[in-house]
Amino acid sequence: MNSHVTRYTAPGRSGTGPHSAFDPREPLPRLRHELATGPEGLSAREAARRFAVHGPNEVRGRQHSSFVRELTGQLVHPLALLLWAAAALAFVADLAVLGWAILAVVTVNATFALLQERQAERAVETLARYLPERALAVRDGRPVTVEARDLVPGDVIVLEEGDKVPADARVIEGGVEVDLSMLTGESVPAERMATEAVLGAPLSEEPNLVFSGTTCVEGQATAIVFATGAGTELGRIAALSQRTRRESSPLEQQVKKVAWLIAGVATGMGAAFLAVGVAVGLPVTDSLMFAIGLLVANVPEGLLPIITLSLAVGVRALARRGALVKRLSAVETLGSTSVICTDKTGMLTRNRMTLRAFWTAAHGEEGGPWERELVRTAALCTTVTREADGELHGDPTEAALLLGAMDHHTPVEPDTRDARRRAHFRFDPRLRLMSVVQTEDTPHGARIIVKGAPEAVVDRLHPGSPTEEARAAARRFAEQGMRVLAVAVREITPGAEAPTDRRDAESGLTLLGLVALYDPPRPEVKAAVGRCHEAGIKVHVVTGDNGATAAAVAREVGIGVPELKVVDASESLGDDELDRVLNDGCEVVFARSSPETKL
Repeated sequence: MNSHVTRYTAPGRSGTGPHSAFDPREPLPRLRHELATGPEGLSAREAARRFAVHGPNEVRGRQHSSFVRELTGQLVHPLALLLWAAAALAFVADLAVLGWAILAVVTVNATFALLQERQAERAVETLARYLPERALAVRDGRPVTVEARDLVPGDVIVLEEGDKVPADARVIEGGVEVDLSMLTGESVPAERMATEAVLGAPLSEEPNLVFSGTTCVEGQATAIVFATGAGTELGRIAALSQRTRRESSPLEQQVKKVAWLIAGVATGMGAAFLAVGVAVGLPVTDSLMFAIGLLVANVPEGLLPIITLSLAVGVRALARRGALVKRLSAVETLGSTSVICTDKTGMLTRNRMTLRAFWTAAHGEEGGPWERELVRTAALCTTVTREADGELHGDPTEAALLLGAMDHHTPVEPDTRDARRRAHFRFDPRLRLMSVVQTEDTPHGARIIVKGAPEAVVDRLHPGSPTEEARAAARRFAEQGMRVLAVAVREITPGAEAPTDRRDAESGLTLLGLVALYDPPRPEVKAAVGRCHEAGIKVHVVTGDNGATAAAVAREVGIGVPELKVVDASESLGDDELDRVLNDGCEVVFARSSPETKL
């Protein structure tokens, strides 16, 4: 009996090139063939073999140099070298006490500076925390919980609401909404489903790919892993941050110049006195000793610890305000700043969606008591949960709906909501909506509540509904950088069975209205931008979000007054064109920026 076996070969070891990952945009049958995997996933034995080839699915931080090597680097600081020379000359001049004092100053200063920088370095190594500890993988045809570090290319994983994605993977079944803000800067979750790749789209915008460290906020999907560890987008970002070359700060450059200047002046004065002493008939030995003493006296032994302590105080002050500084000398560069490049999500904004505007067919965008019914109904069509500490867990958009209902004095508690739920049709990225059957507020019957993208909900309204008006209102909100959701209902007569078919449940609906959500700026940002402008500092926004949303936020906090330029960073800009944009004197929003662009 003959059998055909597809043999898996690790990428980069088959002679096909140096790439360390598969191309996830290939047709799915071809990707399955290259990964040598199927619906039943890998066998435990094959997974162990691939683990030996690829290593653990971990983001590894930069290897620290030894303590001795880093301490040596502090001891050869330009001013420290000058002090070493002064100490040696003090011993030659038989000034042992002074020599030992200088050596003590150098050693204590170097140790203190090293400990400060090591503490800051540890504080910024946080990328690995984005990875989950465990994952649900299909091994030998059945789902099993495995350590996330044990995942390998070719593993089939199951993703559900609330899960962190353990590795870069392609969705092969179902669909999820994923919070990609750590990669793209967009506050709004992105839809990822089993579909074909989009020709020419950036990897982060492919509709069928999910990435390590991001969070599934809604839906359920099965995906096939194509990259782990350093081969993931998260691992690539970690590698980018480690490849940056350390450049001397303005302070370090000035200290080096001062050290050479002091050395030159002290040496010149010592040599001049030695020549004068010999010329006037003083003994050579006495002249030499006096010249050495003069040389040592010209070296400012206290300058180095004063600089280090001053910078350390600055680091502590910044730390109390939530800023991390990796190098002590970088504190001084704040005084030399003429341009600030800032991200948008989580920096200018809260990275927390809030209700911003409403629209109803009867009242347009006019506010009134009808908002309470609209907001409460939208909050009932959610799946977020409340943790023991009182915080809401789940889709940030849905959390905003529950908080909005509370602000409108019509709170919805997740436990009560779920107790009165008779049916739930999960969010489907392909349909772009979800629906529930609730007995809330209708004790003798129930109603179907549907929430989703306006264009998807409008297509399911009963004839005669204000579809065109709803579409126009949704466009207006979207142009202002807001996320728009439509909310529709259908009453179920008392005694009737709740629909079990999704298509039946999500049809013949009555539109309640639209809710628009927005990631608002932090309240302190506008004043901070104003102070930057008063100091002559320009503020540019470099974000992965789209240009309209980023520009709306920038204008709200005072960036780009009186003129703001929006440049799509996904389009390649030549150096000359970039120089022209930056030299025009306007502040700029660089939208759709990749991690490389930001770096």
